[in-house]
Amino acid sequence: QVQLVESGGGLVQAGGSLRLSCAASGRTSTLYTMGWFRQAPGKEREFVARILWSGGGTSYADSVKGRFTISRDNAKNTVYLQMNSLKPEDTAVYFCAAWRLGDRGYDYWGQGTQVTVSS
Repeated sequence: QVQLVESGGGLVQAGGSLRLSCAASGRTSTLYTMGWFRQAPGKEREFVARILWSGGGTSYADSVKGRFTISRDNAKNTVYLQMNSLKPEDTAVYFCAAWRLGDRGYDYWGQGTQVTVSS
């Protein structure tokens, strides 16, 4: 089992920045990938970014490329999402997710943290 706790959400004006954190606990030695997803009101949950726990390779949704950066601190079992040049359309609940070795996908999810970008 892996437990995930997000923090760092809030209200920010368009053009501003926020950094989200996701602390993982439990069987973190088996982590394969950590990801960030978001869900806006009335919309499906969508992929934002992911990072390989070993090696650090990253990928991003086209909508956030060049503005968001995902990173990790293996010693702290924490993944971060630095969000710059925020837009009102980035408003959503952001979720952290974990994919363990041997699993078929993201089986562990945090409770979510609200990000609201005002125009």
